[in-house]
Amino acid sequence: MLTRLEIQNFAIIDHLTLDFAQGLTVFSGETGAGKSIVIEALGFVLGARGDASVIKDGADKMCVKAEFESKDLPETVRTQYHLSADRFTLRRELDNKGKGKAQLDGRPVTVATLAQIGRYLVDFHGQHDHQSLLHASVHLQLLDHFAKHDTLLKQVQAAYQTEQEIRAKLEALRLSAQEKERLLDLYAYQLKEIEDVRPTAGEDEQLEQNLPKLKHAGKLLEMAQEAYEELYNDEKSATSRATRAAKLLGQMADLDENLASLSQDVNAALVTLEDAAQTLGSYKEDMEVDPNALDRMLTRHEKLKRLKAKYGPELSDVLTTADDLRAKIKNLQHAEEHAQDLENELTTAHTALLKLARSLHDKRYTAADKLAKLITNEIKPLGFNQVKFAVAVEMDEESIGPTGADRVEFLFSPNPGQSLRPLKNIASGGEISRVMLGLKTVLAPTVPVMVFDEIDAGIGGETGHLVGQKMHQAAQGKQVLCVTHLAQVAAQADCNFHVEKMALKDTTRVTITPLSDENLTTEIARMLGGNTTKNSAALAHAKELLAARKK
Repeated sequence: MLTRLEIQNFAIIDHLTLDFAQGLTVFSGETGAGKSIVIEALGFVLGARGDASVIKDGADKMCVKAEFESKDLPETVRTQYHLSADRFTLRRELDNKGKGKAQLDGRPVTVATLAQIGRYLVDFHGQHDHQSLLHASVHLQLLDHFAKHDTLLKQVQAAYQTEQEIRAKLEALRLSAQEKERLLDLYAYQLKEIEDVRPTAGEDEQLEQNLPKLKHAGKLLEMAQEAYEELYNDEKSATSRATRAAKLLGQMADLDENLASLSQDVNAALVTLEDAAQTLGSYKEDMEVDPNALDRMLTRHEKLKRLKAKYGPELSDVLTTADDLRAKIKNLQHAEEHAQDLENELTTAHTALLKLARSLHDKRYTAADKLAKLITNEIKPLGFNQVKFAVAVEMDEESIGPTGADRVEFLFSPNPGQSLRPLKNIASGGEISRVMLGLKTVLAPTVPVMVFDEIDAGIGGETGHLVGQKMHQAAQGKQVLCVTHLAQVAAQADCNFHVEKMALKDTTRVTITPLSDENLTTEIARMLGGNTTKNSAALAHAKELLAARKK
C-alpha cells in the first residue's frame, strides 16, 4: 500500500505531502485544476519518463518521494534490495539540466530499479489507455499476461530466433554465382590485407612501449653514460665517496655506539648506489642506437594502426575479423556441401518451433475461456443487460512469429440479440471504459495499488453509480486511487481529496485538501452540476448518494 506521497516543484505543485489509507481514494475538482498531476508524480517516482520541462517555473529541480509497505513486495525482491523494515521509500529527482537521481531507502539506485519495483506495487490506467483495447496486438499481450506462461513464450521466441538464423545462413548460401564471386574477392582481399601484416596479439601495445625508448636512444645512452660515471667510474664518483664515508662512520661507531644506526643507514644507501650503478651499466651496454631499427618499428606501428582503423578498434578485433573472413570464405567455397546440412537443420528447427507454437496455442485457448468468463462476471453488473464477452484465439501455422502463430481478439456484445463482434467495431467509449475496468480488476489482482485517471468518460447516471460501486469493491483489501469528474464515483470513496488551482500574482499553485463530511456533500453537489445552497436539489441528491454509500 502507498502510505505517503511527497511532491516538490512538480508542474504547478510547489510542495505537497499526502497521506493515504487502504480503500478507494478519489481526487476531484474543476477541469484543469491539476488532479492528474498527483498521478503523474507517482508515475515519475516509479520510473516513468521524466521531463525537465515539468519542473515548476523558477525552481532548480523537482523531487517526488513515495512511501510503501514492504509486505507488498515478494520476499525475493525484499531480500534482493535489503528491505527489512515495515516500510520503505522511493525517491527521484530531476534538475533543469536533465540530470536525475534515484534512491531506495536513501541508497542510490537506477531509475530502472524504481520501475522494476514499481511493477510489483502499482498498476496505472490513464484516461486514454482504454483506446488500446481497440488493437488486437494488445489483446494478445493481455491474454498472455493473464495466462502467465512466460517460460513457454520465451521458448517460442528462442526457437523462432534459431529458425531465422538458420534461414539467413541458407539464404546466404543461395547467392547468385556472380554475387558469390564478388564476395569471395572482397573477403580474400580483406584477409590478405591482414595476413600480409601478420599481426600478433598484444604486438601494438609492445610497440607503443618500446617506441619512446628507440626514438630517444642516443640521448638516453649519453645520459646513462654520464650518470654511470657519476656513480661508479672514478675516485670522485658518488659510489667511491659513499664507500669512504661508510668506512669512516664504521670507525666512528666503534668509538660511539650512538652512531651505529647512522652507519647502518649509510651502508644500506651504499648498497642501493652500487645496485643502481650496475643497473645503469647493463642499461647502457644493452642500448642500441640503430636508425634502421627505428624506421622498421615506426613502419610496423603504422601498418598495425591502419589495420585497427579499418578492422578494429583493437588489434584483437583485427585478429577476430581475420578468423571470420576465413570462415566466410570457407562457407562460400563449400556452399553446395553446406546447403543440404542447413536444409536439414531448418526442418528440425521449424518442427521444434511448430511444436512449441501449438503448445502455446493450447494454453492460450484454455486461458481465453477462463479470461472471458471472469471479465463477463466483472462487467455484467456495470449496466449491461445481457452482455457477452469472448476471447477468440485463431492459429495460423503459416504465419509463425516470435509470439507464436496465434491471432487473439476480444469479441463483445453489449445488448441482447447482438452477435459477438470485434470490440473495436461495436463498443462505445463508455462501454470500452467499463470493459477496461473489468480487465484491470481481473488482470491486476496481485498489485496492491490500482490507479485510474479519468476512465469515466462517456459514463453517467446509473451506470456511473455502478462503476463507482465496482471501484469500491475492487478497493477492498487493497488500494485504488481515482481521478474523476463523476459524482457517483466520488460518493463511493473511502477518502476524498479536493484539488484546486489558484492563480496568484506571479505564480500558480495547487492545493489538495481532504474533504470532511460537510465539504464532501458540497463537492458532490458541485460535481452534479447543481446549486450548492442549503436547500438545493443538487445538495439533496448528493446527500442521497452518500447515504446509499454508507448502507
